[in-house]
Amino acid sequence: MNAPDPEPIPVVRAVDHGTARLLPDVDRRRAWLLTVDGAPQSYVDLDDPAYLEFEYARRLGHVLDCAADEGVPLDALHLGGGALTLPRYVAVTRPGSRQHVVEADGGLRELVAEQLPLPDGGAGITVHGGDARAWLEAAPADSADVLVADVFGGSRVPAHLTTLEYAHEADRVLRPGGTYAANLADGAPFAFLRSQLATFSAVFPHVALIAEPAVLRGRRFGNAVLVASRAEFDTPELARRTARDAFPARVEHGEALHRFVGDARPVTDAEAVPSPEPPGGSFSVG
Repeated sequence: MNAPDPEPIPVVRAVDHGTARLLPDVDRRRAWLLTVDGAPQSYVDLDDPAYLEFEYARRLGHVLDCAADEGVPLDALHLGGGALTLPRYVAVTRPGSRQHVVEADGGLRELVAEQLPLPDGGAGITVHGGDARAWLEAAPADSADVLVADVFGGSRVPAHLTTLEYAHEADRVLRPGGTYAANLADGAPFAFLRSQLATFSAVFPHVALIAEPAVLRGRRFGNAVLVASRAEFDTPELARRTARDAFPARVEHGEALHRFVGDARPVTDAEAVPSPEPPGGSFSVG
């Protein structure tokens, strides 16, 4: 009789920007939660890479699902890597995709490569070290179908990834009709989120926001996904997918979004600040 597989044990390691922990999920045999300094960063199921645990990741997944016809490969650029949750998702839902991932934390890259390796051959995913903004500025024009930004320094979006100049670089790298999606976090009165919507609306004709109603009503601090494109995207389909999700969300666009933005104005490099610090315990684990 074969011996049972040993129970997975947590992995704790110092990385460039804090202490990373890989915590096994007792309910899924090869699934892991990655935290850095207690803040959840990624969740990966090695047996089922299409499974998305976090609410914001599911919403980004809906955006990726709507970025092209089902199964069509994408050229994707991911700013922020973590445990490569979304690149793995694209690799299995859109085989043949070519994906570049930029992750600044070298220790984290090593930990993920060692403990949560990609399939043999890399599944079309190439991971690079470096600053997300610098990498974007060096990337070829018209080279990406989708650009996903999920970069947090601790629990805050770095200031240099929030500006008008940065948005113009994202526009330059995206192909005509390409889609930009960013994971952001804010709470009432939404000064940061409103400024981000104003910034990207100054560059992209079509902008939408996906968030849980409780967050949009100002009842709690939380994640919101900003979506932008030069081409009109299928907002009704995106709204249907997010509304029927296990964690329902709302898609704000058009006049409702204009009212939400109000008098907020675009942010430039000269005046940018990071996203606000979450209230204590907002995203911590353990």
